[in-house]
Amino acid sequence: MPGATRNDHGGGWRVGADVGGTFTDVLALGPDGRVVPLKVLSTPPDFGTGVLNGTAAALAGAGVPAGQVDAMLHATTVATNAILERRGARTALVTTLGFRDVLELGRLRRPLLYDLSWQKPVPLAPRRHRYELAQRITAEGQLKPPADRAELIRLAGTIRAADIEAVAVCLINSHVRPDEERRVAAELRALLPGTYVTASVDISPQIQEFERTSTAVVNSYVGPQVHDYITALGRGLREEGVTAPLMIMQSSGGLLDAPAVVERPVQLIESGPAAGVIAVQKLAQLMDLDSVVAFDMGGTTAKASLIENGEPFVAADYEVGGGMNLTRSMGRGAGYTVRVPSLDIAEVGAGGGSIISTDVAGSLRVGPESAGSRPGPACYGYGGDRPTLTDANVVLGYLSPQALAGGRVAISPEAAEKTLTTVARQLGVDTSTAARGAYEVAVSHMAKAVKAVTSERGRDPREAVMVAFGGAGPLYGATLARELGINTVIVPVHTGLFSSLGLLIADVERQLVVPHRAELDELDSLTAEFDRMAEEVTAALHEAAPAADVELRRILDMRYRGQRFELPVTLPHHALSPALMAAARRQFHAAHHRTYGRAGSDELVETVNIRVHGRVRNPVTIDQALHLPAVAPRPATTRSCRFDRTAATRVIARTGLSSRPESGPLVIEDMDSTTLVPPGATARLDHLNNIVISWTTTATEEPS
Repeated sequence: MPGATRNDHGGGWRVGADVGGTFTDVLALGPDGRVVPLKVLSTPPDFGTGVLNGTAAALAGAGVPAGQVDAMLHATTVATNAILERRGARTALVTTLGFRDVLELGRLRRPLLYDLSWQKPVPLAPRRHRYELAQRITAEGQLKPPADRAELIRLAGTIRAADIEAVAVCLINSHVRPDEERRVAAELRALLPGTYVTASVDISPQIQEFERTSTAVVNSYVGPQVHDYITALGRGLREEGVTAPLMIMQSSGGLLDAPAVVERPVQLIESGPAAGVIAVQKLAQLMDLDSVVAFDMGGTTAKASLIENGEPFVAADYEVGGGMNLTRSMGRGAGYTVRVPSLDIAEVGAGGGSIISTDVAGSLRVGPESAGSRPGPACYGYGGDRPTLTDANVVLGYLSPQALAGGRVAISPEAAEKTLTTVARQLGVDTSTAARGAYEVAVSHMAKAVKAVTSERGRDPREAVMVAFGGAGPLYGATLARELGINTVIVPVHTGLFSSLGLLIADVERQLVVPHRAELDELDSLTAEFDRMAEEVTAALHEAAPAADVELRRILDMRYRGQRFELPVTLPHHALSPALMAAARRQFHAAHHRTYGRAGSDELVETVNIRVHGRVRNPVTIDQALHLPAVAPRPATTRSCRFDRTAATRVIARTGLSSRPESGPLVIEDMDSTTLVPPGATARLDHLNNIVISWTTTATEEPS
């Protein structure tokens, strides 16, 4: 059975803690394969307290002293929350004379072309806090003139008087002369002690001034808060006796040591969602699945990502803070552009805590506002008085009317029913009809996220398998899959804590990117640059894991001349040669044709950036954590659930399933999540203890 193998990771325990909007999920993995799962309510605004409480409770449940933890792994929403809630640092931008307004100009995109009331997001660095230097770096890298120290001293005084907490430095063309921008940033750090200062070339040393400026501003905006959070969490862990180094999940899907994260906190914006995608990736590789849609729904948001041939898509840039985080061109302009590698994740504001309401036209709305963990859904009994999707799921009979999270959260069905009454009256229907309507509206929202990572990439979602996870994902996975034409849904073990499981098995990663506009046949310069970058990445990884083997990948960002967007092409581990570069061109043509439906000729291909991706493999594999947790057996029960019609529905534990398919409707309750199998679908348990839901051709449940 999976989990029986001893884990070879130094003999200690590994703890993964993922902070969500409603719950903090903790998963502890022992050297003997024992897994201790735990869900506790998140503790905003001090989310670190929830991590410390959950870690202490998990270790106490395992009977393990804190000193036996040899890896503390964490995914956090602190950077994302700072942007969404506009609670970041008072930030200034220092740039070249004439480029003060680059944040407003942006790319002149409108996500809602015909919505005349739409307004661009307010820049994180207000115009009055954007300062210009009388310096210039030419496109060839000449200084005409360099920044004057006397001017910098005067500027520092102005910034100090404005009570600025963080500064972003982005000079025109600094990607071809990074030393000048770094000099300016270093001068400002010396003149403004205690102020967080970002040089754009240290975060995103690439062409395209707007993207580099926006990324630097976002990094400075979240920097002080991330620094304080990680420092306090590290101190709290040490006080609890956990002396293992703290590793943080990056948006790109790899772990990074805490000191490096403090330098580049912009890399954490998709930290939590990335951990879940990595868990699905490892599961897809184990099960040899070609195409997988990872669907993650928690208390605040729902996320979707695509994994193809065992690898997730990685985007070079994306937007955050605009309602749905995007990594593609469609719908851009609503958020803040961030140019750092990130797993291609589309996110919408639909989670268990999403508020249900009606708009001025009387239509039903779900989210994006969330009740979070405090006050939370009304059924939790913590003072929430607005209806949420969790309340709707209680009214529909999908969730236990007694308790969730293994009994840690009591449920009041009366409170859920009462809070939905107002919406039901506004719609002129009964509460169960209003609740079912909210469920279907949420499914519609989440379908957009899945299409954003499939259809908009030229991929057919019907060719994929869906893996549904998160606290609420398995409640919606089957219905969402039916909406998209996906026939198979997999609900893994520890599904409500799957992002925490992803932390336990993720690799340590570092990436480096530099602009490179040379021709592809200039092999000597390309080889020299790759070798230099490989040495830098290897040295950085050895700081976190001194004796580890480092795997390196070389990547070219390629496009056709005149295009705005590029596609990555991975080079094999051979010496660069004309034959290898010809193969890279062919690979690019094929990727372009699959993504955009057409391809050009070799003479049009150019390289924009080169990347080196370094990885230290995790000794722990996912199969070591997929055994079922020990729970007391319980008999099946029945309760009334509302679908298209009300139906008596069996309620069982995961252990109540076997390899023989059982027909829906079924409700399958785990400690950390609840799985809904609608009428017309079947469910069975596979050899990895996954719940496998399949839609039959004689479905009686209509798609939403």
